[in-house]
Amino acid sequence: MKVAIVHDWLTTWAGAEKALAELLACFPQAEIFTMVNFLDVEKIPCLAGRKIHTSFIQRLPAARKHYRRYLPLMPLAVEQFDLKGFDLILSSSHAVAKGIISDPGALHLCYCYSPMRYAWDMQHQYLRQSGNHKGLMSGIMRWQLHRLRQWDYVSAQRVDHFIAISHYIKRRIETFYRRESSVIYPPVEVEKFRADRPREAFYLTASRMVPYKRIDLVIDAFNRTPQRQLIVIGDGPDFAKLKAKAGPNVTLLGYQPDSVLIDHLERARAFVFMAEEDFGILPVEAQAAGAPVIGYGVGGMRETIIDQVTGLWVPEQSVSALLTALTRFEEARPEASGERQTSPEPPFSPALCRNSAQRFASAHFCQAIEHTVQQLMAARQAQGEASHEP
Repeated sequence: MKVAIVHDWLTTWAGAEKALAELLACFPQAEIFTMVNFLDVEKIPCLAGRKIHTSFIQRLPAARKHYRRYLPLMPLAVEQFDLKGFDLILSSSHAVAKGIISDPGALHLCYCYSPMRYAWDMQHQYLRQSGNHKGLMSGIMRWQLHRLRQWDYVSAQRVDHFIAISHYIKRRIETFYRRESSVIYPPVEVEKFRADRPREAFYLTASRMVPYKRIDLVIDAFNRTPQRQLIVIGDGPDFAKLKAKAGPNVTLLGYQPDSVLIDHLERARAFVFMAEEDFGILPVEAQAAGAPVIGYGVGGMRETIIDQVTGLWVPEQSVSALLTALTRFEEARPEASGERQTSPEPPFSPALCRNSAQRFASAHFCQAIEHTVQQLMAARQAQGEASHEP
């Protein structure tokens, strides 16, 4: 079987790329198609030596730094890929990858991280954050986003079957694309973490430093309670601004390799996460490391965190709501170090957190994807045979 995997773009190694790596493990013979590729592929084992096709955007001026500015051209670019002869096409999509034009004989599955938020329900927030909510440029961008929504809906009808990363995204696919989907959670490398190390007194948050991650809110909450220690891992456009507002009890470490992040997750009293996420791999990794999660209780958080068992859902994105949740957590689980666990496990214990994370282990992902492909291929074959009966 000839397999193509179409991924939006290869510029950083984040959650979508970790899912891509597992897709490549499931289908090691697959070729990759992507808008741009600016990764050092020889340093990434799952990409090294693999055939990677890029679009014409790869060769446009300043594409390495400003590839997102070419978003209006991406629908055209993704439709130029020649996928003739491929039996199975897997699009790994949060933007335009699902818009490929496939051979009618091929099966096209879309593993959908989300319908593109900036074109749909987050349009107004996107325009405000980019400073384009007023004036002539606002009008131009609103028109471009309008056309992008039209293409996004039409291209979604080319997909044979959608797979959503969460039930939250399943509902978004139904709302914006009017399509049904199955749910397969993204893979998490649970085996990289251990949950038996002593817990220490500090809280941890980690993320890319961009506005919607709401690291500013977390820092504000800890600034108000200097007796609590917060460590922040991550880098991004807002790093300098966030570092300037951090109090003496808040430490920003910037970008750190996986080994440092894992070490802190395994020792933290709890992981704090106030973003609205479609799934959220970091909260699952925190549980794999035995750390309970205190986070904004919407979106994927409601599927990955068991409220009052492996963490606490915070009802709103506000400093006061987060402070209330921290107090509730400390009253329920006052100790900071890892003591010997009793049976049954108390709430927020490392053992409960670890067991919860096992639901999202990488092995489940590949099995579920392969099972879905086999079912759909068998159904298509049966349909073809039935159509040839006299």
